[in-house]
Amino acid sequence: MHRDDQFIPELIVRNGPAALDFYKSVFRAVETDRMMTKDGAKLIHGELVLDGHKFFVCDEFDASQGGTCKSPQTLGGTGVRITILVDDADRTIERAIAAGARVSMPVQDMFWGARYGKIVDPFGHEWGINQQVKEQSPQETEVAADEFFAKRT
Repeated sequence: MHRDDQFIPELIVRNGPAALDFYKSVFRAVETDRMMTKDGAKLIHGELVLDGHKFFVCDEFDASQGGTCKSPQTLGGTGVRITILVDDADRTIERAIAAGARVSMPVQDMFWGARYGKIVDPFGHEWGINQQVKEQSPQETEVAADEFFAKRT
């Protein structure tokens, strides 16, 4: 890979400006670019930086407008989960709920040494919220995973 190459995910949404505002308020992302259609109705390109990593946001456009990707609302769900590492998983999820997200898994202590929960944002994208609270060896994680899954059966 060339040194300047980057992996930049792009989220397709309905109501791009609201999505940019959500990601800024909940995840503390920084907006670096916003380009709207001439009539101001749709987001052509939004660029955010989250902990030094870029991601793009774009409104859904139909095929007649050159659109090739669909939002989770159009698809009836999403095929990906984006996981972010945070300093306070509980607080991040509280901010997400206040901004209109739905909790799909409450924050809890997990076998890999983290506080972890999942939300679905108002635009249909699923986010894993991970706060690493202790470092573990692979062996410690394996033992903890065995105990965790044994309780679930």
